[in-house]
Amino acid sequence: MEFRHLRYFLALAEELHFGRAAHRLSISQPPLSLNIQQLEASVGALLFTRNSRGVQLTAAGKAFVPRARALVEQATEAARHARAVGQGLEGRLHVGFVGAMLYRGLPPMLRDFQQAHPLLRVVLRELNSEDQLLGLSHDQLDLGFVHTARRPTGTEHLLFASEAFVCCLPAGHPLARRRRIEVAALRDEAFVLFARAASPDYHERILNICADAEFQPDVRHEVRHWLSVVSLVAQGLGVALVPAALRSSQLGGAVFVPLAGVDVLSQSYLIWKSGNNSPALQAFLQLARVAAPSKTP
Repeated sequence: MEFRHLRYFLALAEELHFGRAAHRLSISQPPLSLNIQQLEASVGALLFTRNSRGVQLTAAGKAFVPRARALVEQATEAARHARAVGQGLEGRLHVGFVGAMLYRGLPPMLRDFQQAHPLLRVVLRELNSEDQLLGLSHDQLDLGFVHTARRPTGTEHLLFASEAFVCCLPAGHPLARRRRIEVAALRDEAFVLFARAASPDYHERILNICADAEFQPDVRHEVRHWLSVVSLVAQGLGVALVPAALRSSQLGGAVFVPLAGVDVLSQSYLIWKSGNNSPALQAFLQLARVAAPSKTP
């Protein structure tokens, strides 16, 4: 049984006239008759009766009509879906992100993308940088927003955001009302730090900022998410150096003060596998290149 057999069968079942059905299909009558015979042989039952009064569906033919129509509709929908996916208009895009991206322009960019591509489903997964790199390597993610400039072999990246670090303090801390803070003023403070296992780049960057101020921070707590860092600080469990974007988290009890004399930047990169030419990914990258702020103060 071939797909054309189903189309020819349905045309004849609706017209009940070989001449009209052949005209509708833009073929002559002999090929139509031959295809109906081939279909009946494949099904193993007579689908039409032909006599002087015309063409009629048999009981088997009547039973076959809804199933044949469903098969044709499914094939048509499968072809439409394949075309849409091939054109980047439909399908799924798996996107990894670090929590700070919620304050670095990711939500409005996703809204714009979904409005432009309503049939494309973006599936978000909050993961630390290391887990995103692993997800990309195992094809579990199409792209990711990470806090590392390290680019594994076979990947490409785009600098999406670059901003200063600020000091995060409990609201009642003596330094909380200063306009700027020297890092050296934090020498005797307990620190809340992003875990090395979650983002070795960020962990090392913050340690280096303290090393430049000639002290090693007293790290009391290590966590895997930036909002956890801010939350612990807000509850008076230490101080932290965090990306400036976290000021938008608006967690009560936390105060953010600019740092004096620190040139080290917090950077976020969009990373994806080289050679991934899927239209959905390319559409996302096109929007990301436009949406990427050059620098967040």
